[in-house]
Amino acid sequence: MTGIGRWGRLAIVGLPFAWLAVFFLLPFLIVAGISLSDSADTIPPYTPLATWTPSGIEAHLSLANYRALADGCLAAYTGSLVNAALATVLCLALGYPVAYAVARAPRAWRQPLLFFVILPFWTSFLIRVYAWIAILQPSGLVNRLLLAAGLVDEPLPLLYNGFAVQLGLVYSYLPFMILPIYGALSRLDRDLIDAAADLGARPVAAFWRIVWPLSLPGVAAGALLAFSPAMSRLAGARTSGRCMYFARVSRHPRCTSSISPRAKIRSGATSRLPIASVS
Repeated sequence: MTGIGRWGRLAIVGLPFAWLAVFFLLPFLIVAGISLSDSADTIPPYTPLATWTPSGIEAHLSLANYRALADGCLAAYTGSLVNAALATVLCLALGYPVAYAVARAPRAWRQPLLFFVILPFWTSFLIRVYAWIAILQPSGLVNRLLLAAGLVDEPLPLLYNGFAVQLGLVYSYLPFMILPIYGALSRLDRDLIDAAADLGARPVAAFWRIVWPLSLPGVAAGALLAFSPAMSRLAGARTSGRCMYFARVSRHPRCTSSISPRAKIRSGATSRLPIASVS
């Protein structure tokens, strides 16, 4: 950046931060302020946070929205957090070996292997979900094979339970874990592993002391990319229709009362997003 001066460098560096401040930080602060106000039959439909009075500024902050959230759907959000965290761990356990294998594969094979990793994105998410429903339902492929092999006497309940939740989340967000880890591993200098072997380190020791620490940025990025959408998808499905999802799963008495028919319709549509397991 020689020749552009101090103010030019500040403009180049500050422009992305200004963009984030205007289009991310400012809307976030507006929503946070609205969450601290009370509902009102006005336009906009909430009370102002502060008003001018002859005696000075009078604040009208309220935690009613947060109390309503904690009273009604806090358990749903907690369950979503646990499920999303478990799905992230499973994605890491399955995705890291895949990413490591792709990174260590011959260069001619890497692009085809990455193509197969991202191939599910070519199909709509809902189509993939309903395909899993057809596979896991009592009359689906899995139960038919188990019955034909004589391994079970009756179809297994593979839908509408925690197993289906984790299967759907891991299947949906596993590529988000594989790709960042692969990016970190592909930049790894293999001479470091060869040097560790020459110095007497066993493969397991070389992995934990060299490969794993250098791949942690990719692991962190993959965990964030997998956890965030999994959490938001589960939380959205669980809280739609006054915790309709959570009521179906846990029969929570607070969430099973006074559910309107319109809320049931909305919940039934959105609760199938994390693979039909949320009905």
